[in-house]
Amino acid sequence: MSTHGHGAAEEHAALARVDLLSELSESEFEPVLHRAQRRTFHDGAVLFVEGEPCEGMYLIVSGAVRIFKSSSSGREIQLALQQAPASVAEIPVFDGGPFPASGRAVGEVVAYHVSKEAFAELVRHDPDVGLKVLAVAGERLRSLVKTVHLVTFGGIRQRLARLLLEESTNQGKTAFDLGVTHRELAAQLGTVREVVSRNLGRFHHEGLIQLDGHRVEILDPEGLEAEAEAVIR
Repeated sequence: MSTHGHGAAEEHAALARVDLLSELSESEFEPVLHRAQRRTFHDGAVLFVEGEPCEGMYLIVSGAVRIFKSSSSGREIQLALQQAPASVAEIPVFDGGPFPASGRAVGEVVAYHVSKEAFAELVRHDPDVGLKVLAVAGERLRSLVKTVHLVTFGGIRQRLARLLLEESTNQGKTAFDLGVTHRELAAQLGTVREVVSRNLGRFHHEGLIQLDGHRVEILDPEGLEAEAEAVIR
């Protein structure tokens, strides 16, 4: 691992906050990170491709990585958006299989690639890291189930209403920043940007929400709840 100056300190601090490493001492994870390869990716660059062999995992120290699946027609469905500090591609490192999805940089990304061998060495040294991987896998599975639910049940209007309500609940407030573009929101819902923008506009004109760029305020939670539940009554 080779970084320089103030940036190196910031990246080192971000690495220490990655879930898999957060409770390890510096002496415990430094040997593995010493063997890690620092890589930078421009916005839109692909880190890994679904179906390709997995040679290792990534520790993201800045930027975000969009995890997605592609259909034969080219449509993409977003499975997750991992914001730094985070790890991605841990599971295929363990099961030896290929990448189950693709990963693309959102913004400028700095990541450290840790080989399967180096990570296995860390797990052998500290089995708690293996338990952390299980915890991360459980969290990812819950997120995936949520995504499947959103994509499978109901029309776009219902699914979008449900997503807005869940985001409000997660952030603990009725006014919040979506944190993603309409295109990324569409990928979560299995549709296209124009459909999301049109339905957000309709919610706005119907008085269900106040829309200001990426900022959303839920004005009529009962009305939005009725929209979200319409499909499963």
